[in-house]
Amino acid sequence: MTEIQIKRGAPAGLRTAVFLLAFLFSFPGIYLVLRNFTEDADPLSLIGTKRILTPLWRSVSLAFAVALTTALIGTLLAWLTSRTDLYGKKVWRVILPIPLVFPTFLGAAAFIRTMNPGGLTNRFFSSIGIEQTIEMRGFFGAWLVLTLFCYPYVYLPVAARFRQLPRSLEESARVLGKSPATTFTRVVLPQAGPVIAAGTLIVFLYTISDFGAVQLMRYDTLTRAIFMSQLANQSVALALSLILLLLAGVIVISERLFSRVTFKMDEALIGEPLEYSLGKWRKPAFFFAAFISVFSIGAPMLAIGDWASDGIFRSTVGGRPLTIDREQVWESAWNTFSISVLAGIAAVLAVLPIAYMVVRYKSRIGTFSHAVVIATFALPGLLVALSMRFWTLRTDWAYDLFNNTKALLIFSYVVRFGSLAMGIVLVAVAAVPKRLHDAGRTLGAQKTSRFMRIDLPLMAPGMGAAAGLVILSTMKELPITLLISPLGFSTLATRIFSSFEDAFVAEAGIMALVLVIISFLLTWFLVIRRAEHL
Repeated sequence: MTEIQIKRGAPAGLRTAVFLLAFLFSFPGIYLVLRNFTEDADPLSLIGTKRILTPLWRSVSLAFAVALTTALIGTLLAWLTSRTDLYGKKVWRVILPIPLVFPTFLGAAAFIRTMNPGGLTNRFFSSIGIEQTIEMRGFFGAWLVLTLFCYPYVYLPVAARFRQLPRSLEESARVLGKSPATTFTRVVLPQAGPVIAAGTLIVFLYTISDFGAVQLMRYDTLTRAIFMSQLANQSVALALSLILLLLAGVIVISERLFSRVTFKMDEALIGEPLEYSLGKWRKPAFFFAAFISVFSIGAPMLAIGDWASDGIFRSTVGGRPLTIDREQVWESAWNTFSISVLAGIAAVLAVLPIAYMVVRYKSRIGTFSHAVVIATFALPGLLVALSMRFWTLRTDWAYDLFNNTKALLIFSYVVRFGSLAMGIVLVAVAAVPKRLHDAGRTLGAQKTSRFMRIDLPLMAPGMGAAAGLVILSTMKELPITLLISPLGFSTLATRIFSSFEDAFVAEAGIMALVLVIISFLLTWFLVIRRAEHL
């Protein structure tokens, strides 16, 4: 059967739905580009000015620094926990991915309030007679926070890759008398190189799109400059957005190229992976893993616990009243959970027709739509929010229908995180055996009946995992929620951020504790346990 005949097998309704979905996913990016070329104030003329180039340079330099350090830390930790006799390596495999639980703005707030004057660290130094003032601001603060909370994006895939490598080449190198260090640099590292590069590019993209950490650290990158000018000077905000969009596009295209060259060799794993003895480096390696864990997990948890306990203690002994009460905390928690679940369900439903078109009919429309959804991974949440905000404000019918509604908020979440669900849903659709469809067709079952009785039960676990990843990401999303949320609708993320900005630390600590607990449970079931089975 030719490709044209296969494409004609796809129902017209499905083709139309997939084409429409591709347009909706691409709409925020298209609208930003069109606004730049149709804006009366000509934002394109601002691109070469210092007002644009300065935050661009800061974004790129910060992203390079964070990407480099996360590549080194993530790769080294992956090697130690997967291929060496590190003390307690099974425990480290559970602990090291935990920084994914913390939104970067929460980590930034923890370091600011812990390290800056009046924080836990400075109070400790004062108690032992050391007047040492540490202040976390600017490039260094943003670099440290983003490195500590982004290294799992490199660590997790690289650790999985190290556990999958065939041992035959390493054994051959050892037989030829090569040292463990030489074997690692000449045999192991080249095989894991594409995965390291792909994870590093993801960190680079995450860094240039981050808003919360750089905002709290007062470091003027593209995202902070866009946020600060989006009301006062829309032309500058649009020009900055175009630069950020182009930069993100370059990075995601690079990531796609790296993903194509990954795993080109034989993947057959013969026996258990080789384990290397660290010898005299065993204790330093243990202390290195502990050092990273203390700063990426212990420091924020200590700060959150300190703030939350202070708020709870004040409320029980009749001290200065909190600015929030229990009902507001539960309301924000419910808003966070409910809107995240709706976004997760909507994202899975949005990518499911595209996955069907790609897997079952292999049409060009499906391939194109799949590429569009994956490309939205490069669209930072701030740009999605900015595009939707400008669109509703400048379009009368859109303002009447969608302004100040949850529908616009959920749509923005789906565009931002639909790519996370796409890969898992594709696997879920492909996992349904064709023979079961043939049997159902033989028994006279119609398409709808076959979908409900055969496809849906078999795809349900994969679709649930895809929705869970979207839910986890939505719960921590900040710029979209800040700019698109209906009036009076607050989530834990927005309340925590606003409380830190207004210096209500105890209130932020209580809500942060709730958010971390929920995020940890989701991360445990969706990331850590899945990684252990790779």
